[in-house]
Amino acid sequence: MRYKIIGPLAERYDEVLTPEALDFLVALDDRFAARRVALLDTRRARRARFAAGQLPEFLPETARIREDPTWRVAPPAPGLTDRRVEITGPTDRKMTVNALNSGARVWLADFEDATAPTWHNIIAGQLNLIDALDRRIDFTDERGKHYVLGGDLATIVVRPRGWHLAEKWISVDGRPISASLVDFGLYLFHCGKRQLDAGSGPYFYLPKLEDHREARLWNDIFVFAQQYLGLPQGTIRATTLIETITAAFEMEEILYELREHSAGLNAGRWDYIFSIIKNFGQWSDFVLPDRADVTMTVPFMRAYTELLVRTCHKRGAHAIGGMAAFIPSRSPEVNEAAVSRVRADKQREAGDGFDGSWVAHPGLVEVCRDVFDAVLGDRPNQLDRLRDDVTVTATDLLAVNKTPGKVTADGVRSNVAVALRYIDAWLGGTGAVALWNLMEDAATAEIARCQVWQWLHHRTPLADGGCVTDDLVRSLLAESLAELLAGREGPDRDRAVAAAGIFERTALGEYLPPFFTTDAYALHLAPSSRSGSGGH
Repeated sequence: MRYKIIGPLAERYDEVLTPEALDFLVALDDRFAARRVALLDTRRARRARFAAGQLPEFLPETARIREDPTWRVAPPAPGLTDRRVEITGPTDRKMTVNALNSGARVWLADFEDATAPTWHNIIAGQLNLIDALDRRIDFTDERGKHYVLGGDLATIVVRPRGWHLAEKWISVDGRPISASLVDFGLYLFHCGKRQLDAGSGPYFYLPKLEDHREARLWNDIFVFAQQYLGLPQGTIRATTLIETITAAFEMEEILYELREHSAGLNAGRWDYIFSIIKNFGQWSDFVLPDRADVTMTVPFMRAYTELLVRTCHKRGAHAIGGMAAFIPSRSPEVNEAAVSRVRADKQREAGDGFDGSWVAHPGLVEVCRDVFDAVLGDRPNQLDRLRDDVTVTATDLLAVNKTPGKVTADGVRSNVAVALRYIDAWLGGTGAVALWNLMEDAATAEIARCQVWQWLHHRTPLADGGCVTDDLVRSLLAESLAELLAGREGPDRDRAVAAAGIFERTALGEYLPPFFTTDAYALHLAPSSRSGSGGH
């Protein structure tokens, strides 16, 4: 037996961690682990080139793919023809029931940015998906209200964790296995046949891809996995999130690599902004204003989304819009203003040719659906709208310096508070956090963290006077931490202090770490950080 389960086996975990499922994970690891590591090395080398002043471009070596008008992706799979509203959220029991009942056409069952990767969250999330497909899942809230699955359920699309993350609670030959392979492999092994029997299929969202070679790796995994499990080739379908600046230059190539298994592209707006800062934050031309000012209508974001729609429809692929992160409030005035902004955002997307869009809360499903209904009518999508009017250059994609807006003291304070409170919740096992009427996830916390680093790095002037300094940020951090600590004792207090330490290390240093989650996972959620846990 080459695998080792380091995590504790709670009730029913053996239904997920079966010997056969674990053998499948080992087979995936044997075949693909080395390629994953090599691609992560490629990412680091690319970032070093960016730091030295090189900017991304459309690849000359793949021009033949972009210029070939004949190829198309596979036609939409069952349950993915009409995607006008998609709801996203973690795979906890409450969200599973509510998302499937929400009226959305698709539920993005998220093991990535909306899930803190505790051992319990990962394995219990897989159990919840099995139970949902077997229709044996229910939920009772704190008020005693009981929820069960209705009759018209959303199509499940699973988002595994990104290539950069490891699952240290399962080892193969003494080393941690890729978190991507764990999330993908366990779901496909247990639910692939269940989904086919239900008339659907095993569908995925692929996060944080940086180039077409990473898409090729996923495609090769799909081919191998289908053969291993006896599933027809093309059964698996995957929507790729275009949420890195480098992937934006390779959209057609990504679709080409996945074409037999492709279900389209999604405009992952928050991670995309995070990627811009992470890759080019050291350059003054790429300094962004307050997070609230970086809307989807600023020039570089407009170029990215219009190119995405054109690229998808040229190849017969769905184009799915970005997240509406608003959380309904008890205040009618707040709701009215926020819903008006959400509606305008969805109207822009539907008008641009997107085939659907994301919401974070069931209360926004109807708003999004009404907007797309008005444009689509009885049609399931608008793949026939080719957007031949769109021309986007490399300069357009990189026109960050044309973003209007200012950096303000309130913007810095907000970023510090959001990052700190999110990291605190993440360490406590919650990956989707409602803060000030917005649903924050790891991507939005990363924007907040990286913007603080960027502003510090450039001593960015503040619209209210002065500039962003280390002393200012540390004072705001101390202020936010004091608010968070109020009334806390014991482990809860320790967790808040640990969150502040993570923010300090990942936002206030000379070097900008690519992700806060890798540092936080290794120090606080992985086996070596837990007393009495097993070895790696």
